[in-house]
Parts: sequence; C-alpha cells; structure tokens
Amino acid sequence: MDKRPYTVMLKPVGPTCNLDCEYCFYLEKWSLFPGRDTLRMSEDVLESFTRQYLADGSSGEVTFIWQGGEPTLIGLDFLRSAVELQTRYAGGRTIRNAIQTNGILLDERWCAFLAEHRFLVGISIDGPPEIHDCYRRTRGGAPTADRVLRSIALMKRAGVAFNTLTVVNRHNVMYPVAVYEFLREIGSGFQQFIPLVERILVRRKGEVLSLAGPPSDPEDSRVPTHVASWSVQPRLYREFLCSIFDRWVSRDVGRVFVQLFDGALRSWCGIGAGLCVFSEQCGDQLVLEHTGDLFSCDHFVYPAYRLGNILETSLGELVHAPAQARFGAAKQEGLPRQCLRCRMRFACNGGCPKHRFVRSVDGEPGLNYLCEAYRGFFAHIEPRMQAMARMLEVGIAPAKIMEGIRQEEARRRFTTAGRNDPCPCGSGRKFKYCCAELSSRP
Repeated sequence: MDKRPYTVMLKPVGPTCNLDCEYCFYLEKWSLFPGRDTLRMSEDVLESFTRQYLADGSSGEVTFIWQGGEPTLIGLDFLRSAVELQTRYAGGRTIRNAIQTNGILLDERWCAFLAEHRFLVGISIDGPPEIHDCYRRTRGGAPTADRVLRSIALMKRAGVAFNTLTVVNRHNVMYPVAVYEFLREIGSGFQQFIPLVERILVRRKGEVLSLAGPPSDPEDSRVPTHVASWSVQPRLYREFLCSIFDRWVSRDVGRVFVQLFDGALRSWCGIGAGLCVFSEQCGDQLVLEHTGDLFSCDHFVYPAYRLGNILETSLGELVHAPAQARFGAAKQEGLPRQCLRCRMRFACNGGCPKHRFVRSVDGEPGLNYLCEAYRGFFAHIEPRMQAMARMLEVGIAPAKIMEGIRQEEARRRFTTAGRNDPCPCGSGRKFKYCCAELSSRP
C-alpha cells in the first residue's frame, strides 16, 4: 500500500481537564478508562511513540501535536523529556511542536519553555469575556476569560507564537463581528473557527456516555438522539462565517489568516482545502491516547475505532492497516446523491463524517447537519474566491483584492447618493454641490 503522510494528535492526560466547559465532548471519555484514578502517559508510551513516529514519518519536517483534555496538566518535566527524546531520534529532521491549551496554567516558566523550544500554542478562546464565559468555566463555575487573557499577555512578552481556536456554539454564533474584532485586538493573526455539533443519546439510567458517537458507530446507530442545546444552528453558522468573511476580505487579507478561508482559497485554486473536514478522504489525522491506544480520529475515540496499541503493534502497521484505509475511504464512498450533484462538492466534500446524521432531500442518510451552512457560505464567497484564484494564477498577491473592493464601494456610494446627502468624498458639502456637480460637467 502507498503510505500517505499522516499526523498523530497526542493526548498525554487523555480527557483530564482543569475546566468544566459545558459543551465539551471529551470529558466523558473517562468512562473508556475504568478503574483509573489518574490518566497520564507513561515514559514507555512516550519513548515508543517518539521513536516509531520519527522512524515512520517524513524525511523532512515532523510535527508533534499535544492536546487534551488539558495537555499542560502533564507538567513541564514531561514535555522536557519529550523534547529530549525528539532530539535523540530526530535523525537530522526538523522537529516542530504544537500544543492546544485553555491557557489557565501558563505562567512565566511555561512561557519561557514554550519560547525556547518554539512551540506553536493554540489558545482556546470563544470571544470577548462576556461571550467566552458563557460555557467555558471552572469546575466551581467561575469565569475563565481573564485568566486566558493574562496568559496571552505573558506569551506576547515571552515571544511565544500563538493562534486562537474558537468553538462556534449556540451563544457566540450570534456575535460574529464582535468575536472577530476581539480576536484581532488581542493579536490573533491566525484564527480557527470550529463548529460545535453534538447529539445527546436517549439512554437508560445508569449508562455512562451521554453524547452520541459518529453515525456509523454500531453501538449508537439504533439509539434515539437529539441535537445538544449548545450546538450551533446551520443557518446561524452560515451567517456567522459570511459576516466574518466580508469583514476579512475587505481589509485583512494577508494580515489575518483564517484557517477556513485559506482552505477555501486552496480549493478554488484546485489543490484541495488541506483541512480534514473538507478533504475527499479522512484517515491521516489520528489520535494517540495516554495508554498507547491509537484511534482513527479525534472525533472517533470510541471502541469501534480503536486500531490497536503501539506497545503491542508498530505505529506504522496500525496507521497503514486496511482498517484505517477503509475508514478514510468511507468518507467519499458514503456521500448521498445530494452531495454528489452539488456544485460546491469540490470545496466541501460532505464535511466531517461525525456530523453526517441527517437525511438528504432524497431521503438518503449521510447528509451533513451543517450542509445548509457550508453550501450557503461557499456560494457567498465564490466571487471573491474566484477573483483571488485568478490573481494567484498570474502572480498577483490576493491582498490586492482589497483595493478592488474599496473601488467598488466608492462607486456604489456615488451611484446611490441622493442630491441632498453628504457627499461620499467626505468634503462635508451636499452631494449636489460637490461631486454630483463635477460629474455632470462635460
């Protein structure tokens, strides 16, 4: 079999977290590890993974991705050991590290370490404090935004590179411009917006897992579900993305990078989005739990998608096994006819398989819950994307599109101005005594 490039997301403390975010889908994964008081990756698992990952990976640059739960709970000593192991097994390759954190534990010592070893830090923040604190609270119910902002200030002082990850939920979806402007103000030059979609299982009393797994999970396929109250609504998610895009494309192209917009431009250039949710196939972004168990995907950490354990079977064998190949291909093979005939399929490819739990207009299963959002958003941005793709084709920076938009807006203001309106040129005079008079001359 051809060996596709892949990445592995490391969960050094599994689903353990120091927050109790109301919408978190990972906290209840504790039930997958019964009889354990603490969840912590052993040195054996860390060493085995590092050695195997570097032996099986790219000959150039290799990235280690640390997530949770809250990965900083593993402590600095563990990450120092991780960096030492990476150096030992690097074999001349460039090593990168990225860590996704809620920021609560970051202090001067943490920031010094992250800066020294050039970690890229993803900070989870859902918007301004009054928006962020709606769902993201401590176990005692206390707000967390001020502590996150303090950590961002510490990282800036230490020279730590960071980006932001915003979970788009039922609350903050109502405030797209406020969220985007806030992220710009705190210095986020690279922004990720992740739609929150979860289903609640209607189970009998005493059963542990309350959130539904993927539609293809045999254990949940016959259990009734309903969409969780904090999940984003498709129509509002479309409006959220369109509002931010219009703001971004008119003034921030080349200054602020939004992962979803960058991926869309890649699709319009014909090279694929580069994002797993919009790729034709899945299967190249796996998850390693603290136990050494390897799973097909972060959203598929369920028994049916456990590939094996790297202490028992080699990482390469598990990643490139037929089971994972089938998992990846199923995304493309399971598209309903509505997707197959959609003109936006090249940009969407059906979205994340975990969200494909509604029926199409033909009554087929497998349509993405967010289909309305994606279809509407991609149609909205199509003219601008086509223009930027043409610019790239002839060697013009896409940021030049902002000049064209300003000219369009100026023409619109002049053509719609009433004779007694203030002149759009800003002179302070009435339009009829200013530019209207000039434009009427031969």
